[in-house]
Amino acid sequence: MRHSLTFVCESDELAATLDTSTGATGLLIVSGGNEIRIGAHRGMAELAAAVAERDYPVFRYDRRGIGDSEGRNAGYALSGPDIAAAVRAFYETVPALTRIVAFGNCDAATALVIHRADAAIDALVLANPWVIPPTDDLPPVAAIKSRYVRRLRDPAAWAALLTGRIDLGALGRGLGRLAMPKRDAPLAEAFFAALVAHAIPTTILLASQDATAVAFADAWQQDIFADARDLPTVQVNTFDSVSHSFASTADFTNLLQTILSALAG
Repeated sequence: MRHSLTFVCESDELAATLDTSTGATGLLIVSGGNEIRIGAHRGMAELAAAVAERDYPVFRYDRRGIGDSEGRNAGYALSGPDIAAAVRAFYETVPALTRIVAFGNCDAATALVIHRADAAIDALVLANPWVIPPTDDLPPVAAIKSRYVRRLRDPAAWAALLTGRIDLGALGRGLGRLAMPKRDAPLAEAFFAALVAHAIPTTILLASQDATAVAFADAWQQDIFADARDLPTVQVNTFDSVSHSFASTADFTNLLQTILSALAG
């Protein structure tokens, strides 16, 4: 059964949705960007229903300033109190709970790691974590490089270049970006430091052709983050997809199975 409720975070009333079930392990869904708890194309609502059908209660909410919730939208970087309040509300609403797995996509994944110390979360499923913010209107360098490598292997792309169907201006900007020296990555450093400092079972799910995921995968391989790669509690899974939000049936099934595995422990 699904029903709506509210809870309080620092004097603001936040809106939430609970899909009930009898299991003692629950799923907390944290929305990314400025997305409301229903998710893109109802994706998070459908995910909640599918997980609850497998006997795991699911809690979703709108953080402050988003959707039906009160307060000021301060973004993912300051959403630690929202996450902690949602965890407390989940436990209070479902007294039988003994364990919570949290799922977030994009900057919600980043928020869950950075604010992990503030909330009683037992395991994480992180999709396409946001660790390399863009500095202009172009994708991260690693994503540009990945895209060019794929296109160079495609005869149709060469034909498009020779016939003028490729925007040479955009091509030039992309190549220019590749020639620039690598910038410092403070968000990536904070993410991986928090991952190491508060190690819990964590599954990272990456769409192979998503720009955010490609940028994460590139950062993940850097020598300075070796401590995070060596964590026995962290598993990275890559699946063949261009979708950032698990839009296809195959993507959704992959996400669902990953979450169910984490819930089963």
